[in-house]
Amino acid sequence: MSKSVVRTDQAPTPIASFSQGVAKGGLLQVAGQVGFDPATGAPVGPGLTEQVEQTLRNVQSVLEAGGAGWGDVVMMRVYLTDTAHFAELNAAYDAWFAKALPEGGFPARTTVYVGLPVGLLVEIDALAVTG
Repeated sequence: MSKSVVRTDQAPTPIASFSQGVAKGGLLQVAGQVGFDPATGAPVGPGLTEQVEQTLRNVQSVLEAGGAGWGDVVMMRVYLTDTAHFAELNAAYDAWFAKALPEGGFPARTTVYVGLPVGLLVEIDALAVTG
């Protein structure tokens, strides 16, 4: 069973040696996405809500390039830089998924606190089942 690299110009191009997504054996792993606008290469914001929304748009673009959608996602991992942002993250995340999956069936999620490059407040990755 071979693996295939998923690429799209609708999400930021990685600045290091990793793929936007990798598919193998009916799984699609979307690499951690941040709030960069793929058209400009610059972060959106400076607020958390704007970064969460752009980050989720970037995740969605890689999912779609890999033949998946939000209904195929079984796990999301969210990396925040500040514990004080947890409530705002949940509000933005809940609003996104109320539109993306109005029938429910939300993915599992883990949230941890990390250091990210200056100006970035959130990173999100996703695991989807496509087969």
